[in-house]
Amino acid sequence: MKICIVSDSHDRGPLLAEAIALAKTEGAEAVIHCGDLIGINTLKASLKLGLPIHAVHGNNLGDPVAFAQLACRSEGLLHYHGNDAAIELGGRKIFITHYPHIGRAFACTGDYDLVCCGHSHVPEIRHEPNVKGGSTWLVNPGTVAGLGAPEATWAMGDLATMTFEIRVLPR
Repeated sequence: MKICIVSDSHDRGPLLAEAIALAKTEGAEAVIHCGDLIGINTLKASLKLGLPIHAVHGNNLGDPVAFAQLACRSEGLLHYHGNDAAIELGGRKIFITHYPHIGRAFACTGDYDLVCCGHSHVPEIRHEPNVKGGSTWLVNPGTVAGLGAPEATWAMGDLATMTFEIRVLPR
């Protein structure tokens, strides 16, 4: 199963939708958003693309009640999890948070195959050693809005092969 991983869209709905549309053309079947959506209008164009979106808050919360209401009206496309989420996609255990330090802590437990985070606006993909003697993938897609960063970035992941790649949105 291929997935699109995004974060820190900060009300930049067109850029978010562009990243998701590109991922969909490459076979993505789901989206993970690691927070800082801000307002529900950010998601409207993305939801029209028809991929399920799993999203968490972030530190720029916006209106959580409006997100909950949008999730209820989305016919199962928007899963708005709150502060963090533990989900399963493609047979893989995935933890989603906004903060890199929390992401690293959960990766260190060895309880997840993949941990996704955001907040720093700096893209990073790495293996994090865990307490079970293995390692866990830790993916920060950077900022799909390109705020405070040289480029607008997102990540494409393949859960079957556990491969991940940072992608840059053309400007």
